Amino acid sequence: MGMNNSISRRSMMLSAAAAAAGITALGQSTSNPPNFIVIYTDDQGIGDLGCYGAKDAKTPNLDRLAARGARFTQWYTNSPVCSPSRCALLTGQYPWRHGIRNFLTANATNTIKGLQPGARTLPGELRKLGYRTSIVGKWHLGSARESRPLAQGFDEHFGFYSGWSDYYSHRYYNMSRTSPEHIFHDLWRNGEEVFEDPQYSTEMYTREAKAFIERQANASQPFFLYLAHGAPHYPMIAPKKYLDRFPTTMDRERRMHLAMIAAVDDGIGEILDLLKQKGIDRDTVIFFQSDNGATSEARSDSQGRPYRGGSNAPYRGFKGGLFEGGIRMPALLSYPAKIAANTVDTNIGQTMDILPTFLEWAGAKEMPPALDGKAWRTSPDSREFYWEYQGQTAIRRGDWKLMLGPKEGLGDPVTAPRWLSNLNEDPSEKRNWLESNSQVAQVLEDKLKQWSQDLPPL
Repeated sequence: MGMNNSISRRSMMLSAAAAAAGITALGQSTSNPPNFIVIYTDDQGIGDLGCYGAKDAKTPNLDRLAARGARFTQWYTNSPVCSPSRCALLTGQYPWRHGIRNFLTANATNTIKGLQPGARTLPGELRKLGYRTSIVGKWHLGSARESRPLAQGFDEHFGFYSGWSDYYSHRYYNMSRTSPEHIFHDLWRNGEEVFEDPQYSTEMYTREAKAFIERQANASQPFFLYLAHGAPHYPMIAPKKYLDRFPTTMDRERRMHLAMIAAVDDGIGEILDLLKQKGIDRDTVIFFQSDNGATSEARSDSQGRPYRGGSNAPYRGFKGGLFEGGIRMPALLSYPAKIAANTVDTNIGQTMDILPTFLEWAGAKEMPPALDGKAWRTSPDSREFYWEYQGQTAIRRGDWKLMLGPKEGLGDPVTAPRWLSNLNEDPSEKRNWLESNSQVAQVLEDKLKQWSQDLPPL
């Protein structure tokens, strides 16, 4: 990949070549620093958005977001599960550097450790530059006091600490355990427990996000909003008004999954409209991504079968695996003052690239040390990309991707000891190219093993 692509990663920073590439300087931004909004969904596959070709999905506002900026075709999460993905987003580093290599557990005493004191986070760095910072929705980076949002750079927090919560009662419960320790209410505002049942949480988070934008627009202070929806993660439930948008003849699991996404999409539309109403839409950067691919977990299925309500099509695999379906994400970036509409970026990127990119755009004079992510202007096209999860490791270099011990998804057996993919010729990874390309595989394996030497033992 790289400079032969229709749009290079360097073009994202508006060089003279950017005009020909498709990302253009559409007039200089105001002297004010841009606002930043990150919208994260949970277990949403790349085949769950209209702008990525899903004909059964109804996502007009995500499609609108794509049309007003850049849609990425080779954007990757740093992990196929939620907590490490979010860690990479907020730190610009591989999540294992922070000891977050799997999804974090939950308990009623809120003592789960995650991000540690002293972590250099995106909200913390932006706050140094005069930004007001807020998170709305799912945290899942630790419930212990030192790991909570207000200890990790956020000025405001509304949402839940654990990996998921019921959409109406806002309770977390572990199906295999029934003690009070594993069934508890989980909704908080700035460290204080609040009760809003039976408000549907997706709509509730949209309300809170809009209220924060209203306050900041009126205060004329730049802001960073991290809107982390719990949808469409288990438990699968949506109000009738969203279900009614899809035919009753549709597969039950798919219909519910898409209804939950429709609720998220409506909220994104409300946010886009509010930004325009306040006159700050052109100078507000919006980044959208799902944390990992759609899941195959049986708990998400109404009859306890392997779940197929979400779609990672045309890619193979699911959440928890290193095939493309688990890690290649829907990702959109809108910045009307600087990024041309209807841009399609075919270059490779990862979640951890967001922190250095946002800090550059905010005018930071220096970056936190030891970043693994690269701002778009400085990202080398020959960069190698690495993943690890629960004994699986992978490297991508150009069109080639080597996986050691890959699995299809959570709880699945190892597919093969070694799997070599040619993502240009076979993006769905139907074929193992190992036998006919052993030298390529060996070079990648040597690099992967060298990178893996830094990994702590599981």
